[in-house]
Amino acid sequence: MDGKPTELDECRKALEESRAHNRRLIDFMSTASDSLWETDPELRVTGGFRVIWAGGGAELVDVEQEILSALSGKTLLEAMGGQTVPEAEWLQHTEDILARRPYRGFICPIKIGDQIHWLENNGNPVFDDAGHFTGYRGTTRDITGRKEDEALIAFMAQHDPLTGVPNRKLLRGKIQQALTGVTPEAGVAVLYLDLDRFKTVNDTLGHPVGDGLLRAVAERLTACLRGIDTVARLGGDEFAIVQTAVADRAQVCALASRITSAIAQPFDIDGHQVSVVVTLGIAMAPAHGGSSDVLMRNADIALYRAKAEQPGGWLFFEAGMGARLDARRELETDLRSALGRGQFEVLYQPLCDVGTRRVTGFEALLRWHHPVRGLVTPDEFIPIAEDTGLIESIGAWVLGQACADAARWPDSLHIAVNLSPVQFKSPTLVAAVRDALGKSGLAARRLELEITEAVLMQNGEGTLRALNELRGLGATIALDDFGTGYSSLSYLRSFPFDKIKIDRSFIMDMTKNEGAAAIVRAIAALAMSLNLITTAEGVETEEQFALVRSEGCTEAQGYLFSRPQPAADIDKLLAQIEGADGTRTKTADRQLQESLR
Repeated sequence: MDGKPTELDECRKALEESRAHNRRLIDFMSTASDSLWETDPELRVTGGFRVIWAGGGAELVDVEQEILSALSGKTLLEAMGGQTVPEAEWLQHTEDILARRPYRGFICPIKIGDQIHWLENNGNPVFDDAGHFTGYRGTTRDITGRKEDEALIAFMAQHDPLTGVPNRKLLRGKIQQALTGVTPEAGVAVLYLDLDRFKTVNDTLGHPVGDGLLRAVAERLTACLRGIDTVARLGGDEFAIVQTAVADRAQVCALASRITSAIAQPFDIDGHQVSVVVTLGIAMAPAHGGSSDVLMRNADIALYRAKAEQPGGWLFFEAGMGARLDARRELETDLRSALGRGQFEVLYQPLCDVGTRRVTGFEALLRWHHPVRGLVTPDEFIPIAEDTGLIESIGAWVLGQACADAARWPDSLHIAVNLSPVQFKSPTLVAAVRDALGKSGLAARRLELEITEAVLMQNGEGTLRALNELRGLGATIALDDFGTGYSSLSYLRSFPFDKIKIDRSFIMDMTKNEGAAAIVRAIAALAMSLNLITTAEGVETEEQFALVRSEGCTEAQGYLFSRPQPAADIDKLLAQIEGADGTRTKTADRQLQESLR
């Protein structure tokens, strides 16, 4: 042997290489998920196979019987019909087959029993040695699961996951589609809806009940519509409806009436009886806009106005609404930076003892000095602060500033600070009061916190708990604007008040309306029996003051004594009337009254 490979060695080597190649091929085939098929020259499917790993070898077996039965005997164009394939793709596929060209990734549906299967197909034309076409051979993969996933993703991209109704994106498309058919006789209406008191449901009963309520609302809204109309959820508790083929406003009002009546009926959510009301804003095409974005914006503007002016009802968009909303949004933007820019000031209006006319304390009143608008009244910006949640930071600042200023006054003077209903919803309220007292060093007994009936109506148990905690700090509690609500007497029995303040509307009418004087008299008598202080607000004349005193009020406040004063002026006045020993004298009191007048 000269060491050269023999013919037998070459055969052995070729056999090993062939075995290795077959093993690689078997490994590939063992992971294949495609079915193999072939056709005759007339393109009829004549056989189908599936490559399967079985017991150490590869065998060709019939493809899954159902798919084979669906394809067998049909031509490629029949088996992969173009009814549900996009037209451009179907024309390209047909052209490839008739031209005997290969094709890749052609996707089509076939029906097997009651189920639709989606197949991804690849095919190559086959020619004999003479160049004659003998058919196609190719692969088919069942991608039904992938198509279902894609369909679910597409659905979720255009529908609200909680309620299943369309979302804002699909709503915009529905409006734009409806606008293509607008005529003077057949318009389009866009209705924006907002649920009043929904946040209370979430806060008191929990988010699962809130979610259940939103699903139930979506069902009722859908039941109010025709098949050609659409309801969508925009987010939170806001919904929108596209009403098509609208003849006139009366038709839109009829739908709005059905909706408000349907939503007004109590909901049974997980054993809880839940009641909400709905407010609507409406924009119509072509009168209020010719695009989806303009109609949606105008419906939203109308909804905002309806919530302010007609909660539980509906308003149509009108010219000028947008300008008012833009002005409010501009004011909101400025309000967000007002505190950081030092634009707020706390003024103080004295409260006086009715018997002696001595100043017993001051009420803190917030003012906003806008660099362009000038003085912005609380009536303008406090509702915005409450709607946006800014009232928490602003209210905490007022508390701190008022306590700090009052700490420099004589110990006998108290400071009254108003608390917003929104502040009472915050779990940090008690901590904010405690922090203001701690940083200022003001004795808690000198702090008086004023609340309105709106606080008491929002969450009875939670409010009572907060009031008790505030009293536990040592602060006193006053019920402001007494007599303007519906349940004041029951609140006096249920909540720990130290003072009631009679609304200024009664004081203003006392001199010309005996009924108003009788109400003031009754309130004063009630307060006396409950050992409460009674403050008459809005006293502007000596005649009013005399009547307030004769009817039994113990304290008075108003322009008769002083307009609200800056802290710097109050400090000066108080410094002027302090005695040498730090006590207040009758002369000093008289000087104070004259200075404040």
